[in-house]
This record gives sequence, structure tokens and C-alpha cells, in this order.
Amino acid sequence: MQVVRRVLAALVPCLALWGGSALAQSPGAFVNWEHPHVHPLELTPDGSKLLAVNTADNRLLVFNVSGTTPVLAASIPVGLDPVSVRARSNTEAWVVNHVSDSVSIVDLTTLNVRATVPTDDEPADVVFAGSPQRAFISCSQVNRVLVVDAASPLGTPTRLNLGGEEPRALAVNAAGTQVYVAFFESGNRTTVLGGGNSMGGGGFPPNVVSSSAGPYGGVNPPPNSGAFFNPAQKSGNPTPPPVSLIVKKNASGRWMDDNARDWTAFVSGANASASGRRAGWDLPDRDLAIINASTLAVSYASGLMNLNMGLAVHPTSGRVTVVGTDALNEVRFEPNLKGRFLRVLAASVDPATPTSFNRFDLNPHLAYTSSTVAQATRDLSLGDPRGVAWNAAGTRAYVTGMGSNNVVVVDNTGARVTQVDVGEGPTGVVFAGPRLYVLNKFAASVSVVDTATNTEVARVPFFDPSPGAIKVGRKHLYDTHKGSGLGHVACGSCHVDGRIDRLGWDLGNPAGDMKNVTGQNLGMGVPGLTQGFQPWHTMKGPMTTQTLQDIIGQEPLHWRGDKAGLEEFNGAFVSLQGDDAQLTVVEMQQFEDFLATLTFPPNPFRNVDNTLPTSLPLPGHFTTGRFGAAGQALPNGNAVRGLNMYRPPRLLDSGRLACSACHTLPTGMGPDMTWNGSQFVPFPVGPNGEHHTGLVSVDGFTNVTMKISQLRNLHEKVGMDLTQTSNLAGFGFAHDGSVDSLARFITEPVFNLTSDQEVADLVAFLLAFSGSDLPRGSATAIQEPPGPNSKDTHAAVGRQVTLTTASPTAAQVSTLSTFLSLADNGKVGVVVKGNQGSVARGYTYMGGGVFQSDRATETVAASLLQTLARAGNELTYTVVPRGSEVRIGIDRDLDGALDRDELDKGTKPDDATSR
Repeated sequence: MQVVRRVLAALVPCLALWGGSALAQSPGAFVNWEHPHVHPLELTPDGSKLLAVNTADNRLLVFNVSGTTPVLAASIPVGLDPVSVRARSNTEAWVVNHVSDSVSIVDLTTLNVRATVPTDDEPADVVFAGSPQRAFISCSQVNRVLVVDAASPLGTPTRLNLGGEEPRALAVNAAGTQVYVAFFESGNRTTVLGGGNSMGGGGFPPNVVSSSAGPYGGVNPPPNSGAFFNPAQKSGNPTPPPVSLIVKKNASGRWMDDNARDWTAFVSGANASASGRRAGWDLPDRDLAIINASTLAVSYASGLMNLNMGLAVHPTSGRVTVVGTDALNEVRFEPNLKGRFLRVLAASVDPATPTSFNRFDLNPHLAYTSSTVAQATRDLSLGDPRGVAWNAAGTRAYVTGMGSNNVVVVDNTGARVTQVDVGEGPTGVVFAGPRLYVLNKFAASVSVVDTATNTEVARVPFFDPSPGAIKVGRKHLYDTHKGSGLGHVACGSCHVDGRIDRLGWDLGNPAGDMKNVTGQNLGMGVPGLTQGFQPWHTMKGPMTTQTLQDIIGQEPLHWRGDKAGLEEFNGAFVSLQGDDAQLTVVEMQQFEDFLATLTFPPNPFRNVDNTLPTSLPLPGHFTTGRFGAAGQALPNGNAVRGLNMYRPPRLLDSGRLACSACHTLPTGMGPDMTWNGSQFVPFPVGPNGEHHTGLVSVDGFTNVTMKISQLRNLHEKVGMDLTQTSNLAGFGFAHDGSVDSLARFITEPVFNLTSDQEVADLVAFLLAFSGSDLPRGSATAIQEPPGPNSKDTHAAVGRQVTLTTASPTAAQVSTLSTFLSLADNGKVGVVVKGNQGSVARGYTYMGGGVFQSDRATETVAASLLQTLARAGNELTYTVVPRGSEVRIGIDRDLDGALDRDELDKGTKPDDATSR
């Protein structure tokens, strides 16, 4: 009892602080991972309920749709970042939680989570198929589908590994005999040939573009228009550096560049070794997996598009409709790509003969002869398609444009019928007789469309706890009508969901201007690193798309550090996207404030307590031939040993530098400091508040001046390995993606590792890099300076346990003890949600073994709370980011009035003006 009183005494002053917006803006109250919807909207089979995920609020919304306008009937807490929902019956829904790595099984009668199914990393969607019925759950990060008994879902799943990158959207045929899986990052049959390696003998990749045996006789960079450059090189510019080159496999299986030169011999043919490949090397470019629901046999459809975003099955033909985008990254130079660097497509695939498919441009009104058209024409365009649904007759398909804020209607031949404006960020779409329901992710609303008149007739808002910076600034990443010349592209077309598209792009400009390096943090003042810097050449060669997560405050930006701050990208709205004007100063600040919220999610390779693994399996990682035969599976890696190799006294770089001397912990970026002879001191902040993390000139590239790159998303880039003949990706590591694997990068001759076991240990550490909790450097340690802070997430965040009885299992008790211990140590928060006496309740862990309930005068001992679960009154424990536990657990709108107190007195817990 004394513990309870102490907690209450501590809580009272906190309650006083909750009023207004103070806590809403406090660090950690809302963490933005910016994860995409996959299948966020669903009707129950009887058509009486509309189910929608509220990703920002971690809830499933249940709408009554018996009337003309949906009416919110329930808001049910699930896991963190729900992205998909499917109704297994009229009384049971499965919700896929992307950050929690779980599926919440929701009882639509008790309006509670009755079971939580753990999954592999980053689940995306679920469907039901087969007899007996099984649930198929796509797990995007591990390229896998889990198959579980739908009636006994907590049993051991069957793990079905797929030959494609990022399986997300699912669909099932009418008979329930086949499951279809779309690969979100399938690629588009492009890859990169090395040409910018300046490391000398033994360095990888070989400079095949500069080979005298190549199509250009060694001229590098090669021309892109016959014997000339288009645009022509600017007079007076110095000779451009040799660089790598993007090639694409055509319909005849030939690897061609954008100047119609054939590189097949050097990619897959007899001279493949000249590019570091094996003869027969291939990039299958699988877009759609077709799974036999009984035997689990898999076949594939290829050649559809680069990003396969949404799926639907035609109700009469059974053909599979895929919507997404296809990049033209094989085309060189920004002026040639201006406003036209991708297409928005639909494909129709016959699953019986997967090689039989048709592709349609969903923007047939665009001729792509110009980079800019009138705004009225732009407003017809579809951008960033995320959802597709057919009407019952199969005569109309409805495609949502998350970037264009509309729904495009097409007929069964793919021809455009019309378009309907809806709310901001439409993703999910459901056809329901004369009505169409559309979930607007960014606007936090559901639109109702009359399919007879193709007009929006209602828009129903729901609660969105996202801070204002997200709501106001998000459009500058995604809005295709506002930010591009043809209305179909945006920054988010390549920086997909604030991340990457797994491609490289040559956005140089032969007619452009050189840029000098004045004012940058050159070599951090470290002796031996301050010389040799060169101006940035306008012909830079291919660069892979970089993530936008945690870039604000980590300037300079881009691979070379040639952008002092975000403001210097403003010109790309005109020069690359084809818009009429750049963002205003106010709009650019909105964009920057939004990007500053983007956070790295939990690292899938860390232990639950965020420590590094000591025996990490490394499937998909192979030996490079430096210490033994190439192409053999690497052994398990010890990331703790890898960390020790990364830091002094081990000096892996030529025996002169530790990895941490440049790639500082915890981000991998260079320090925002400079060495004054005895210690590191802060580098002055620039006129726009930009920082100055370190640049180096010794990375071994012909692009000499390079930013020291961050290392927190390396696991997102695995999939290319030139020791194998079949690859999932055409781009790997380094700025141009030409270094195929992590193992290859760390076995470059400059690094003095001693065995494949050491390679495995360092690979394990690099995979587990994000997650902070790493040793920090010292201002007086030249081999390990202090690095900038990292905006990432503890590995335990999202973990869940659902208790269904008063007697938890020993495993459950042990797991909950771990959760509370992490919270007691200030690493995470813990919340509990569920029914008590058939009333929805919430609890937030306050430490010391005590939970605060959603009634201000009530606390509960943790030991007691564990015994309160019953059938129909299940309790789900969730680990949440530290600082967010009050909002997620007991005060949704952070107005100081707790949720149950508000419900008891008839006010709204999701409205800060109603207390």
C-alpha cells in the first residue's frame, strides 16, 4: 500500500503537466516509423462492419455501415503500427502489427484481443486459404510467409522462404486454393557495373566500364547519345571521373545500357568475371509469388514493375491485378529524367500461366514528351498507388493514389474511366455494392464514394495522435499533384515511405556546375585525413537511393556530402520532379520538421534487451574467396566480437585506423567535430542550422570527396551477391551499390581481417548496428571520437504477450518480468490493454512493480494484474517507446484526463478539448 501511495504522490504533479500540449510535444510521446499500409480496410463477410487500422493510434476501428455513413462503433487497441486487417468471419478479425511483429486476433463480439500470434520480422499482411483453413502471413524483412493453422494459431508455423525482396501484399483466389504474394522491392532488372573503384589491385568491384574490351573501348564515363553526351558537357569543367554504369536486362535477355550498347558478355556471359560475376549470373526480378495453399509449392511471375504495392483478384477471370510503379533508372542524367523518371502501372497476370501478363499505364493521359503540363492535367494523374479493389462484376477496378489523393476508376481492359478526389493519403479501398470505402491514411478519415456517380458523398474522420509537424509537413514527401510537373511523382516515389527503392540512379548533369568543398568538415582535422579533397564534379555517376530516416541534424547530406542541408535539395522539385516552383521558405521548414520525426524501427538482429547477439545465423551471406573458396555459407557470427574488431585497439583499416575512427558509434557517421591537436571540438553550425559531420577523401572511389556514411540500415540492402548466380537485388553497398555484399566490403584488401569467422563476426555486428546502446567515443580519443546521436528504437519495442487466464505460463511470466525490468531501467515503457468486467481498460507501468490504470485514483500491483485475465477479458502487454507509455496506455489525447475517467463521465478520450 505504501508503494501505491508513493506512486500516486509522484503521479499528481505529472497529471498537472498533462494539460494542454506540453506532453504532446515531449520527446518520445509519439514515435514516427512511417510504415506503409498494406491492406488497411476490410468488410466483414456479412457486410455489416467496416474494419480499419488506425496505425498512428495502434488500434483497430470498427464502423457500423448499416446506414449511409459509417459510424464508429469500437476502437480496439492492438499492436504497434498495425498495417493490415482481414476478417476471418463476422466475429473475428486478424490485425497485422508491423512493429510489434505480431498478429492480433480480435473478437468482434467482446471487442478485445483474444490472442496474439508472434511472427517473424515486419509482418505486412494475412489471408486465409486451404482446407483445412490456414493463415498465410507475409513477413517482409525476412522474405518469408508464415503458414499457421487458423483454428490453432499459436502452434509452430511453417516457414516458407520466398525468392523475392519484401513480400507484403497478399490475395487469395475465390476457391481458396492459391495465395498470391506481391514483392514490394522486386527490382526492375537493372544492376550496376563497376567503374569508380580506385583501390588498385584486388579492389572490388573490377572497373569493367573502363575495360578496353568493353563496348566503349574503355571510355569512362561513356556517352549516352551515340558518340556524344546529352546534354553536352559544360565547357570549362574538368574531365569527369570514371564511374560505374547501370545496365538493364531487356525482353531478349540482353544487358543493355541507355545508349543501346550490349554488356551481356560482361554480366552473364563468358567475360562475367570482368565485372566480378560468375558466368550465368542473373537477376530473376520476381514480382509475384503464387503459392499452392495445400502443397505450399511456389511459382513466380516476373517483369511486372519495380514496386508492387497492391493486389486484387478479378472476380470472374481469376486473373491477379497488381498495381505499383516502375522506375526508369537505367536512363542517365537528371535533365533526361526530369518529371518522367517512373511510370504508375497496373498488371494483369494469369496465375495458371505466370508468363502471360498485360501491363497498363494508369496515367494514359500523359504522353511523357514534356516534363511539365498544366495543373489541370496534373490533377488527373494517379501517384503512389497503394490499393486496388474490383466491383463484383469485374467491370470496374478502383485504385487509390496515396500521393495524388484520389481514386482512379478503370475498366477491365485497364482503360481510365474517371477519377474521384478523396482525403489526403488514400490507401485501403473496399467495394460494397453501390458504395466504395476508402481509408485516407494521412487525413485520418474514411471516404464514402457513390460508385454510380463516382463522387465522394461523405468523409468520416477518426482520431490521429500524430504531432502537427507530421500532419503539416508530410505532403511535401508524398504529394504528386503539388510537387511534380506531370502530377504522378514526388520525393516519396524513390524515397519510398521515407526509405529507399533499392535502386541506383545516375542523376548527374554533364551541363551542370562544379561545386567546391569550402566550409565542410574535411577529414575532421585528423592528421592523414585532411588532404586530397577535390571539388564535387557534376557528373557523379550512379548513386543508390538513401533513406530519409534521421537525416535532419546529421548534415551535410547525400553520399558525397555535397548538399549542405535540406534547403539545397529544394531545386530538385523543379530540376528533377518538373514542378513549376520550389517550396517556399515556410514549406521547406515544414518538410524539414516532418523529416526530423522519421525514426529507425527496432533492429531485428538485436536481443530483446537490445544487446548484441553472440551466435547470429547468417543465411544469405557468403564467403568472398579471400580466405577460402568463394560462395560458401558464412558461419554464425558473434556481433560482440565484431564490435571489438570495429573499435580500437583493433585497427582494421590498413593497420592505421579503427573503423570507429571515422564511422563513429552509434550512427556510423563521422563526428560533427574536428581535432584541434589534443581533442575533438564541435564544428560550428552553419547559417541554416546545418551540422557538419565528417567528410573523407580516402574511401577508394573516383568520387574523391565523400561523406562518412551512416550504417544503420545495412540489413535493408542485402540481396546482391556476385558469388551466386541468382540474386534478389541488382544493387548492394557503397555509394553506387557496386559492392555486392557486406562480406565483400569488409574483405576489400585495405581491411586486415584474418579469417572467414572474423568476417562473419563483423557482418553480424553490422547487421545489428542500429539500436544505439553502443560504447560512446571520447573527445580525446583520436581513434574513437564521439559521434552524433541516433534516432532509433530499442529492440524490445513492440513485443507483446496476451494473457488469457488467471494463471500465466512460466514462459509468459518470465517474458513479462523482462519487460518490466527493461522499463525499470529506463529503456522502454510497458502498457496493458484489455477488458476487465467486459469494460475496456488501460494500464501504464510506472515502475516499482506498480501500474497506473486509466482511472487517476487507481493503481494495480504488477503481480495482481497478471492474474486478472479471463476468457473474454484477456489482457495484452505491449512494450512501447519510453515516453509514449502514458499516451498509448491511459491518456490517448494527452489532455490530463485519463481515458476511463473521461468515458465514465461522458467526455471523449480522443478529443483534447473534451475533458
